Amino acid sequence: MKLILLGAPGAGKGTQAEVICDTLKIPAISTGNIIREALKNGTELGLKAKSYMDEGKLVPDEVVIEIIKERLSQDDCKDGFILDGFPRTVPQAEALDRMGIEIDRVIDIEVADERIAKRMSGRRVCEKCGASYHIEYKPSKAEGKCDKCDGNTVIRKDDEPATVLQRLEVYHEQTEPLKDYYEKKGKLYIVEGQEEVKDTTTLTLKALEA
Repeated sequence: MKLILLGAPGAGKGTQAEVICDTLKIPAISTGNIIREALKNGTELGLKAKSYMDEGKLVPDEVVIEIIKERLSQDDCKDGFILDGFPRTVPQAEALDRMGIEIDRVIDIEVADERIAKRMSGRRVCEKCGASYHIEYKPSKAEGKCDKCDGNTVIRKDDEPATVLQRLEVYHEQTEPLKDYYEKKGKLYIVEGQEEVKDTTTLTLKALEA
């Protein structure tokens, strides 16, 4: 099965991608991870992406599309895959179509902006070991200290309220139009994100069977 996962930053797509990956035994492909891997391996496309990133620019569509195309041609994708973070825009979705890749379904995890902002601004990460916490849902035993290594827990720049609101604005402007794009193709399945992750997972797995 060839899937795309949509959802705003902080909607919990990563967790759902892992569950689908384990259930269907297909790879979860994150654009960010592919680019980081290409950078680490020093591939031609990775170096091309690095030249933009070093200048603080977004990696352009044509480079991202080539990196995705290369990844989807690998053997572990022949029985299906989950795309998380691509496509981000309608032009990227059209490029995917031009590759001749037939997507079976698109699952959109819907969570209200207010809930996302609350969820993300409450996240804390250990500076030393990277362990993650949440001041409301998963607090550390001692405020500001990591349970595992006693390092300081901090709010990441990506999770600061102003940054979260900016990322949500970009999502609504650039990525949300994909819902209409795939709905017209009859491939869109909407999952309402729940307070409990396991409840969202139950709905996500039902969407796979629909």
